[in-house]
Amino acid sequence: MSVDFNSIAHYWKETYSQEGENAKKYEHSAQFKRMVDFMAPGKSYYYIANFQSLEIEMISDSVCDYIDKDSVSENGVKFQEILDLALPEEIEKIKRKEQVIRDFFIDFIPREKVQSYKVLYTYVLKDYQGNRKVMLQQATPLSQDSKGRFIHVFSIHTDISHLTNQSVEEVSFLNIRGGKSYLNVATVNGKFEPQRPNEISDITALLSKRELEITKLLAEGLNADEIGERLFISTHTVRTHRKNILKKTNSKNTIQLVARSIAAGLITPNL
Repeated sequence: MSVDFNSIAHYWKETYSQEGENAKKYEHSAQFKRMVDFMAPGKSYYYIANFQSLEIEMISDSVCDYIDKDSVSENGVKFQEILDLALPEEIEKIKRKEQVIRDFFIDFIPREKVQSYKVLYTYVLKDYQGNRKVMLQQATPLSQDSKGRFIHVFSIHTDISHLTNQSVEEVSFLNIRGGKSYLNVATVNGKFEPQRPNEISDITALLSKRELEITKLLAEGLNADEIGERLFISTHTVRTHRKNILKKTNSKNTIQLVARSIAAGLITPNL
């Protein structure tokens, strides 16, 4: 087991595992698998993870596009094989993101709302062929114990390299039942700190309707002339909007803006 993997695995074990607990396997139906196959087409893979046993219970065959396997055997895939794909410089960032996720689900929201949220964040990996890829991870709890800690979590990892070439350190918590969401939450301190709004830059709240439109078109790869034609505005107006968008979101460039928009769930990868 690598030192990098051990760091995150140890944190998960301390946070979610319980000695003496019976880590039962999640019983998913054939319909569930058909549904997630439909939800995760193209350049992505999905799995169900048991955070009490730190085992992957079900995983799509498409993971073989990333790890050095021809197919998923009866022994399945280990967490280590997944985490070992992440670039070394991403490991501490991922750990801080996981710490914020822990704070949010265990200390911040009521346990009865845990399964109402989906988590999104980005990271960078190298697949078994050495190809660098920016990934979007989306995860939602499927079951929890009496203290609100995860037991089973469903995750989809999607290659978004066609949209951006970098990851961002923010994490977003989307309420899938229409409740309050927490977008672009900073993770630099490894804590969920809702009392510090200066560190939470909700892109959807910062931008106007027009600016959100332009952001989505930038993510599609359109330039200022093309966006102007699409929206029936001048190229100069588009460039002014772009400049204001970058300033409002504290983004260094369009690439970082797009990465943050994806992490906030504003832009859905087109596979």
